[in-house]
Parts: sequence; C-alpha cells; structure tokens
Amino acid sequence: MEYSKHEVKELKRELSLLDKLLTPLIFVAMGLGVALGYFAPGVTKIIANMQVGTTSIPIAIGLILMMYPPLAKVKYEEMGKVFNKPKLLILSLVQNWIVGPVLMFVLAIVFLRNYPEYMIGVILVGLARCIAMVIVWNELAGGDREFAIGLVAFNALFQVLFYAAYIFIFITVGLNWLGLTKGLNVSISMVEAAKTVFFYLGIPFLAGVLTRITFIKLKGKKWYDDVFLPRISPVTLIALLFTIIVMFSLKGQYIIQLPLDVVRIAIPLVIYFFVMWFATFFIDRKMKINYGQTTAVSFTAASNDFELAIAVAVAIFGISSNQAFATVIGPLIEVPILICLVNVALYLKRKIF
Repeated sequence: MEYSKHEVKELKRELSLLDKLLTPLIFVAMGLGVALGYFAPGVTKIIANMQVGTTSIPIAIGLILMMYPPLAKVKYEEMGKVFNKPKLLILSLVQNWIVGPVLMFVLAIVFLRNYPEYMIGVILVGLARCIAMVIVWNELAGGDREFAIGLVAFNALFQVLFYAAYIFIFITVGLNWLGLTKGLNVSISMVEAAKTVFFYLGIPFLAGVLTRITFIKLKGKKWYDDVFLPRISPVTLIALLFTIIVMFSLKGQYIIQLPLDVVRIAIPLVIYFFVMWFATFFIDRKMKINYGQTTAVSFTAASNDFELAIAVAVAIFGISSNQAFATVIGPLIEVPILICLVNVALYLKRKIF
C-alpha cells in the first residue's frame, strides 16, 4: 500500500515519539528497580513472597496483562489474505520458524557460551516470534498493513502451537547434547514448557480472540479499533515496566556488573536483528516483491516477542534469574535497532523501489 506525504509525516512524528519515550522508559524502570531494591528491600521481599509454588502472583498478573493487548489487536479474520502470496508466506514461515531460531541459537552459543544462563535467556528471545511491535514498525516504514497483519496472525497461532516444543528442542535437547550447560540443571520438559506457554500465552490469546469477536459483534469494528484498542494499549507498556522494576529490584547486588553484562547480551541481539532484516529484505527484492510486502516480511522476520520470552523465563527460571535478566535486555536493544531499520527501509524505498 502507498502512503500520502501527510501520512508519512504523521508516521515520522509517531516514530519520533517512540524514539523519545520507549527506550528511556525502560532505562528509568531499570533505575527505579535498582533503587527500590537498595533503599526499600522490605518492599521487594514482600513482593517476592507473594507466590504460589514458584509462581509470583503479582508478576503473573503483570505478564498476562502485558500479553493481552497485542493479542487483542491481531486481526485473525484477515489471515486468509496471506494465502494469495504462497511464496512469500513460505519465506516468512521459514525465516521466522527455522532461520531465526537457529541463527539466535548459534549467536547465543558463540558469544555467551561462558555465560550459560544469559545464553539460555537470549535463546528464549530468539524462539519467540513477534506478534505486536512488528505492526508498529511496519506501519512506520509504510509497509503493507493487511499482509503484515496476516503474518502476525499466523505467528500468533504458531506461537501457541510450537513455542513449548521449540524450548524443549533447542534448550533441553540442543544445549545438553552440545554440553554447554556447565552443570546447570537445564531439563525443561515438554509438559512444563507447554503449561507455561498456555498460562502466559494461551490465556491472553483466548481472551484476545474472545474480546475481539464479542466486542466487534456488539459494538462494531470501528468502535473496537478506534475506541477500545487505544484504551487497552498502554497496559502492555505499564505491565512491562512493572515487570522490569521488580526484576531489577531483585538484581541490585549485581548492579556493578550490569553495564558489562548488558553489552555481552546485546552483541548477539544486535547482530541477529540486522542480519535477519537485511537478509529477508534483499531475498524479497530478488524475488521482485513490491516494497510494501517486502517491508512487512522483513520486519516480521527481524522482530521478537520479548513479552513472551520474559514471561516464560520468569515462570521457568524465576524472576531473579539471569535467564530472565537476559530477556529484559531484549526490548532495550530491539527498540532502537528497529527504529533505525525503519529509517533504513524508508531510505531504500527511495533508492531501490
């Protein structure tokens, strides 16, 4: 689809707003978490003790709320449109569910094999395909909106069906087979992973689908898109920031090591985002795909569902774990990198298409 000059101007304004707010807010949340753990350890202890078994009740609520708005936004009814481009659909599925997970697995091993807990956290990020922010990146770059929505709907369903199996294959089987766990008890069963995925993805997924069907039927699609979705959208950011604050409040003792650890975790993530985006973009270009669909497939391939990765890492390894810490670095790195790639896409649109 094409955008008018006015629409492009509005998209750039929105891009500027994201650039100014999202990444700094994540840094602020990290700082608040550290300050809370240092100056009010009693509050952190109370939050940590509010749990059933290994599940922290406040965090569980926060993570489910974080996942709900993106899943309520997915236009599942438009999935069929991607079947009009079978080659592109196959390319997208291969990039998202074979190339992406394998690439992140390899990068995590290469750069973090001496830090196995961080390595596992980064792999969890790579296994979670994006179902939310990719729509924003595609919109800002002037990509094909309907095609991107169809791909996102596919990824949402694949996520529900296969994420647990991928965790078992790549982490329990893959890392143990390669002998890279260094004494860690990394044995996540399919049942355990499936339970976690259902709890943190299945519940908001069902809630999102039911919400969409019910409210569109009762109130109409225009009300749902223009009134309801803008009202629930901030919930994701608020829940994400809440999770980060709590996690960093429990990691205060490691704060001196934090800058170097962030750099270690960031290196494979940065390489991953650039390689996935540019490789997909130029493969599409070689296939003579138009700009809109090329952009949609590229951002879908390069983006990750860090909300799900955080939720699963917290549920399986604990909120104070290094695995969970590594997943939190995901949005910190992804947001500025993808904003950069939006500008690259707009530049290539003028130069190539």
